[in-house]
Amino acid sequence: MDDEVFEDYDRELELALYKEYRDVVSQFQYVIETERRFYLANDVNVVRRDTEHDFYFELTMKDVWVWDIYRADRFVKSVRVLTFKDVNVEELQRRDFELPDELSLDS
Repeated sequence: MDDEVFEDYDRELELALYKEYRDVVSQFQYVIETERRFYLANDVNVVRRDTEHDFYFELTMKDVWVWDIYRADRFVKSVRVLTFKDVNVEELQRRDFELPDELSLDS
């Protein structure tokens, strides 16, 4: 196989993942971003843990969808993440769920 076949396969996977995200986002209350992953969840708790010389964040999420192209099952009952990096948590509102017509993939 040549590189173009792999690139086409990767693009197809990314498009399928985006379509799945678009279909499920309305079922979730929070968007969570870490340095490694992007999550949708209905319950999230972020706790700062201090150590002797540093600190880290412990995230616990329930009823989760994981943005990961290579996961066989992106729906997870619970997720726990420990990170020294930034964490972004946004609460979604109903109006956030609708894509403008020009961005729609349905034609």
